Amino acid sequence: MYKHLSLLRGINVSGHNMIKMTDLKIALETVGFTNVETYIQSGNVFVETDEENGFSVGFKIKQEIAKTFGYDVPVIVIGKNDLEYCVVNNPFLKESEVDTKKIYVAFVSKELQSSAINELKISQFKPDEAIIAGNKIFIKYDIGAGKTRLDQKYIEKKLNVTATIRNWNTVNKLLEMY
Repeated sequence: MYKHLSLLRGINVSGHNMIKMTDLKIALETVGFTNVETYIQSGNVFVETDEENGFSVGFKIKQEIAKTFGYDVPVIVIGKNDLEYCVVNNPFLKESEVDTKKIYVAFVSKELQSSAINELKISQFKPDEAIIAGNKIFIKYDIGAGKTRLDQKYIEKKLNVTATIRNWNTVNKLLEMY
């Protein structure tokens, strides 16, 4: 059995795409996933399956959400190694007196070249900062995630990817749950 973490984008946010986690758990168990576990209401779902391929798992979850709830919800599946990488390699944690409440990680649907940072045109968002590492973008917001234009929609448009962003506390909690 393989354990996968599925990050669902855009559910239960500002009254949109509302899905109760108990209903989601039942729907995913119905299509064969086992040990389905959710963390908070924003779409963090652990599943176990015989399927090794994360992309296939994400596709199956996306299809089931569309069928059961009628929502087209992007799904990014990551592994424990992705979370471990974040915790060990987050460049903003090396700064003295960093406020972890301003640290986020955007998980994207494909590997990015470090040159993709040029496409983001990050300088226009100063003092917000971002650093690309594979299928992750480490972000440090100066004021906060709710007051920036460097958000998931902007990242998706500029880099032609699907993206979902988690705050630093959630990243750590998800690793703990793995």
